[in-house]
Amino acid sequence: MMLQAPPPPPIAPKQMNLLRVVAAMAWADGHLADEEIEVMLDRFSQLFGSNSDRQLNLKQELREYLVQNLPLEEVVPQLTSDRDKELVLELAYETIAASARTPDEAAINADESAAYTKLVSLLGLAPDVVDRIESRIQQTGQPKGDLIEFLAQKLSEAAALS
Repeated sequence: MMLQAPPPPPIAPKQMNLLRVVAAMAWADGHLADEEIEVMLDRFSQLFGSNSDRQLNLKQELREYLVQNLPLEEVVPQLTSDRDKELVLELAYETIAASARTPDEAAINADESAAYTKLVSLLGLAPDVVDRIESRIQQTGQPKGDLIEFLAQKLSEAAALS
């Protein structure tokens, strides 16, 4: 019996592509905590759902995509503009820099660093663009608690640009 992919959630394709890359980066260390999934689902369903029933449905639909550990090689080619590539690099860097699995672990562990290096390569952005994005994020020091809000804001902005 062949498994069918879930139907796409009713969000803009650009938002979906960005969400998939961010989710792939969140999976870089091989683990996406239930708490991380719930926070992302709550925030994104509120952002994209117009009422509580729609939010509940959307939360379930998005869950099916967030729990998929898709390879970067599969999702990055869906990004076509430099603006989207820069945005996804920003989102990915924010995601991996946001937390450590244990208190004595670096914020960006070896697995995340390797995935980020692969992402940079797949995106094909100029080194000065990558440096500019990383420097800006390091200087602003996005608080860990605001990560989901930050991601939601960026996804919302991407939808407005579609």
